[in-house]
Amino acid sequence: QVQLVESGGGLVQAGGSLRLSCAASGRTFSRYLMGWFRQAPGKERESVAAIDWSARNTYYANSVKGRFTISRDSTKNTVYLQMNSLKPEDTAVYYCALNTGYGAWAASGAYDYWGQGTQVTVSS
Repeated sequence: QVQLVESGGGLVQAGGSLRLSCAASGRTFSRYLMGWFRQAPGKERESVAAIDWSARNTYYANSVKGRFTISRDSTKNTVYLQMNSLKPEDTAVYYCALNTGYGAWAASGAYDYWGQGTQVTVSS
């Protein structure tokens, strides 16, 4: 089993920054994708970013490119999402997820494990 625990959410003004963390524990995998998704009230869950096991490949939704950066620290089994220039439309619950198989990085159905989520609220 795998446990994913997000942290770092909060309330920030538009233009501000937050860094989300996702700490993973339990079973390990040699190849995987770690992704961040978000879900705003009344909207479907959407992909935000992902990083592969090598950290050489990162992926971003168009809406966050140039503002968000995904990274990982393998020594801490932690993935980060640095969010800069935040906008009110970034307000959502942010989830990290682990994909241990195949599938498009942006497909939530391809992910096997999910965290409980952390709330990000951006005020205008």
